[in-house]
Amino acid sequence: MRSPSPPVPRRLRTCLSLAALCAALLQAAPARTLEVLSVHELAAHCAHLAAAPEGADAQYCLRYIQGFIDGAVATDAQVMLGVEGAAQREESFTERALRTRLPSHAERSRAAQLAGFCLGSPLPLSAVVAAVVGDLRQLDSGADAGSPARDAVYRSLQAHFPCEEE
Repeated sequence: MRSPSPPVPRRLRTCLSLAALCAALLQAAPARTLEVLSVHELAAHCAHLAAAPEGADAQYCLRYIQGFIDGAVATDAQVMLGVEGAAQREESFTERALRTRLPSHAERSRAAQLAGFCLGSPLPLSAVVAAVVGDLRQLDSGADAGSPARDAVYRSLQAHFPCEEE
């Protein structure tokens, strides 16, 4: 006959229960992916710009386009600086941090050319948004309504705001 096993301490039982619960939740949680915003969805938000420019839909439209521009320029600036930095001498951590985290206006301008569109400093956001929204409206009425909004915004910016050849 076996001797009874010693009782499991309450604290250990609680930890084991929590671990089992976490494992079950991780297995049951659906995989989340980034949902792609379509041309139709963005155009629907942008349709509210004229009637309610301060409303949530209009602000969503404005901020999406502004964020797209900021993201493209910031990403290209970091890529450009990284490529240029790789060709340079060995540098200290501090030098590299200053070079990559504080791009100058000239560097941001050169980076914008990598993005394929260039926005002048005095150009108001409303003018850029108007051009992009016009293109979204056209695409929304055709076969491209389900295509990704990011691609449409990018093509629109390139078409309306090309960089001058240097």
